[in-house]
Amino acid sequence: MSLQTEIINETGVQPTIDPEEEIRKSIEFLKNYLYKNSFLKTFVLGISGGQDSSLAGRMTQIAMEEMRQETQNSDYHFIAVRLPYGAQADEEDAERAIEFIQPDTQIAVDIKPAVDAQVSSLETVGMSVSDFNKGNIKARQRMITQYAIAGEFSGAVIGTDHAAENITGFFTKFGDGAADILPLFRLNKRQGQLLLETLNAPEELYAKVPTADLEEEKPLLSDETALGVTYQEIDDYLEGKRVSQQAQETIENLWAKTQHKRHQPITIFDDFWK
Repeated sequence: MSLQTEIINETGVQPTIDPEEEIRKSIEFLKNYLYKNSFLKTFVLGISGGQDSSLAGRMTQIAMEEMRQETQNSDYHFIAVRLPYGAQADEEDAERAIEFIQPDTQIAVDIKPAVDAQVSSLETVGMSVSDFNKGNIKARQRMITQYAIAGEFSGAVIGTDHAAENITGFFTKFGDGAADILPLFRLNKRQGQLLLETLNAPEELYAKVPTADLEEEKPLLSDETALGVTYQEIDDYLEGKRVSQQAQETIENLWAKTQHKRHQPITIFDDFWK
């Protein structure tokens, strides 16, 4: 079995999909999670204004509306959280995403004071925090905030990890990589776009250039520039198509380098560390 086949099997990507079927599959997945964990009544998700959070957010809202109808319990609700670091450069995109999602509740929490306090504390003991490291602190602070909100409302945190991010490890460990449930897992980037189109999302939400926007020295740095490979190439690879030798090597090197991100904390019983 080739490495490409192994990766495809592990991520669960199908070469072709029925978008309506996949939308329904994700919604039922979210609902079943609540039915099996009856103490949970809330889903929490950070909204950035990009494709992934817009898609996960809209399907989560639909799931909650159906839960209220099916159970006749009005306690089920979805909280969309805006988590800017000070002023958000793409504020309009985030507002557009919220308008599309139509969440039951929206909260905005500025993470800048908490992040800056953490950086300042480290600098006080003589540690210099790089811009890249500070970006990871931002991502982790966003997840701390989401879990704090979920903790107050008997909730679970939605993650937006999808196959194209998973294969490249393009997420912060214990930051945006930390969540309770991943409704987009098994979808690559173009498939996520197809689902958004099917949900009648504004084109701006899925045509926007993907960016993590964590580094202040590289504002709005595109994902593809950071990765050194395009999402089209990643998606083709995940769909079992042939890609250039350079793209294949880049993707497979990223997969190997970031294996630790896709694994639970290592114990002495794991073969992973040997």
